[in-house]
Amino acid sequence: MVFRSDHADVHSGEMTDHSTRTEVTRVEVTRTAGGRVRSREFFDLLASRVARRTESQAPGGGSAARAYLAEEIVPELAELGFASAIHDNPESSEHPLLIASRIEGEDLPTVLLYGHGDVQFAHDDQWDEGLDPWVLSQDGDRLYGRGSADNKGQHTVNSLALATVLRALAADPAQARLGYNVTVLIETAEEAGSLGLSAFAAAHRDELAADLFLASDGPRIAAEVPTLFLGSRGALNFSLVCHERDGDHHSGNWGGKLRNPATVIAAAVNALVDAHGVIRIPALRPTDPPASVRAAVAELPDIVEDGAPAVDPEWGEPGLTPAERVFAYNVLEVLALDAGNPAQVNNAIPGRAAAHMQLRFVVGTDITDFEARVSAHLEEQGITGVEVVAEHCVPATRLDPEAAVVAAAARSITETTGLKPAIEPNLGGTIPNDVFAEVLRLPTVWVPHSYPGCNQHAPNEHALSSILEQGAEIMAGMFWDMRENPDEWFSSKTAEDDGRSGTRTTDEEGQGE
Repeated sequence: MVFRSDHADVHSGEMTDHSTRTEVTRVEVTRTAGGRVRSREFFDLLASRVARRTESQAPGGGSAARAYLAEEIVPELAELGFASAIHDNPESSEHPLLIASRIEGEDLPTVLLYGHGDVQFAHDDQWDEGLDPWVLSQDGDRLYGRGSADNKGQHTVNSLALATVLRALAADPAQARLGYNVTVLIETAEEAGSLGLSAFAAAHRDELAADLFLASDGPRIAAEVPTLFLGSRGALNFSLVCHERDGDHHSGNWGGKLRNPATVIAAAVNALVDAHGVIRIPALRPTDPPASVRAAVAELPDIVEDGAPAVDPEWGEPGLTPAERVFAYNVLEVLALDAGNPAQVNNAIPGRAAAHMQLRFVVGTDITDFEARVSAHLEEQGITGVEVVAEHCVPATRLDPEAAVVAAAARSITETTGLKPAIEPNLGGTIPNDVFAEVLRLPTVWVPHSYPGCNQHAPNEHALSSILEQGAEIMAGMFWDMRENPDEWFSSKTAEDDGRSGTRTTDEEGQGE
């Protein structure tokens, strides 16, 4: 099923060029965008979006997801000259996706914007008294509501910024000329692992073809520091399972006679990662990061957020700073252990034990044949009878910090805010950036409008109005600068590109990897 709201393409031969309105300045446009975030109009718009119960992990949410796209996004973009289509998800009937396009010329470059309209479970009964996850409320700088930070508030700010630029260029924003095309992709399954997004992108490669990917999600490095991140660490969840026998057996009668699977699993974990968090299996250690990545990480500010736990300086890979461990290296974590009954301990040898683990990894880590390689390492250490079960994997991606578009984005932020942005080569966490970097082969730049303390995914989720305001100014400045200096923004693709599709290059080539 496809729902469409069509608007005439904004081809150069079909419109009046209003781009010569000399009274419009960049400063005026960015300030106007920020001012709109402070308006009642913006609050009401975000309140309407927060009120839609788009929990993507809950069954039966398809109608709410489709309504969010059809009633919130399509009309907003139609006013700006976009033709929209809502598509079924190839892997789920409950998670539709929207593609909207604003075409000024087939020979012009294209920027692909992205957001997600779904949210995590609300946990209604766990919010503070007086707060409702489905009702946007303001307390000082905080805007409380599920999705206010992740991601409804962020993609709403980006649309507002684009609308502000278009309205500054022409009385009818649908007829304004940017000098580039814009495609918008909104999914409704991001919180469910972006179910179907990769297959959808591959099937709609032509419609999503672009020269640059630009989006907002996740947190800044700190509330007061504008941030760029250029990809994300990968995440591979797996389990170590030792199943010796059905049922438990008395430890006095059988201790010393039976293999204890919990003891075996403890040894297996230690064979992979030591008591200081250092990865012991060579196959899970990354290659040395490129010089450009190390340089970018070295420039990141050292910030301690109020309420954040203290960093353990002796934990993790020796010789690396805490920032390098998060942004330029791998970490192997034990997420849960399963053996016996901790709530009611019995004097019995458990028949089964398991460790549920996760590898967060950067580009340069070879995870092919993961199960076989980990199993081989355990056997080399004399540990047998452990099954390695890989459960879910999202690849690592990273655009080279020295790519031309990164410099352009950083300059734009500084011109708008007067601040030097933090540039993270990749987010420490994991997002579906591989769809855009690997499937669509695009340079990827993320400009987050949230902060680490936003309670994303938790009760009392909130956005900071001050960050959303600054975010609108930043994005308006970027959309303006793409018009003024397109070569700086749309030149970070390889020579092998065909039109608006192509591949990223390696770090050594200075564009991506």
